[in-house]
Amino acid sequence: MINGIINIYKEAGFTSHDVVAKLRGIVKQKKIGHTGTLDPDAVGVLPVCFGNATKLCDMLTDKSKEYRACMLLGETSDTQDASGTILSRTQVNVSEEEVRDAVMSFLGEYDQIPPMYSALKVNGKKLYELARQGVEIERKPRRVEIHHIKIEEINLPRVTFSVGCSKGTYIRTLCVDIGDRLGCGALMETLQRTRVGNFHIEQALKLSQIEELVRENRLEEYVIAPDAVFEEYESLTVMPEFDKVLLNGNKLYFKQVRAVRKRFEDGEWTRVYASNGTFTGVYTYCEQEHCFKPCKMFL
Repeated sequence: MINGIINIYKEAGFTSHDVVAKLRGIVKQKKIGHTGTLDPDAVGVLPVCFGNATKLCDMLTDKSKEYRACMLLGETSDTQDASGTILSRTQVNVSEEEVRDAVMSFLGEYDQIPPMYSALKVNGKKLYELARQGVEIERKPRRVEIHHIKIEEINLPRVTFSVGCSKGTYIRTLCVDIGDRLGCGALMETLQRTRVGNFHIEQALKLSQIEELVRENRLEEYVIAPDAVFEEYESLTVMPEFDKVLLNGNKLYFKQVRAVRKRFEDGEWTRVYASNGTFTGVYTYCEQEHCFKPCKMFL
């Protein structure tokens, strides 16, 4: 069984669930999960977790992301992208300078209203299911953050830009909001996700490449160990006589571990290894009790 993460390049036409289903067939393994929905027409990075690494799915969903998008000014659609029904067409009478100002005005935090065509749930129903029934409900704005944004090309009415953002940011909606600010409307024409956390598009593998690696019995070479996701955190190694304490998922005290330093911040995350070097879990430091408490175990 594979236990780890593979950086998949999702191609157009597949949902994230489609990718998981195809991978189950390719690698003959059921325990597989993706790390966040990517629209069917979108392409790019989709980290997929296998085996005990599926416990990472929610953690990877929380990671910051980067995208490359092409925005079409002057048109709007019900899905906020080119796949939907066109709702309006408007003459684009804006200058490149006005476009730059509008795009850059979204740098930082802002309140974004999620689109109806999204996987968000309201009262147990996904918004896109309601949207397909012709039902539109009020959505509360959510605070998102645009970490950085760079305009790569302006060829009106099209604008291509790259953007780094917090979790929960909809690039489709960002395009619509930019179009509204310019007064001409907009939709997202294409989208490519170029990074999720430490997973970059340059290393992403297409499903056809995965099939070839399985045939060559070389897939394990491309499986990323779960602890690689937490490489920015300090590591602790448990002393041999306390391995059982760790494997039972109990608290750990300084006298039970080998630590690089003796002082940790309250709530600080650490990678924890058994005495033989096996990655076992992620712990957080509790200042009040002067101990490390389990956050997520990978047994």
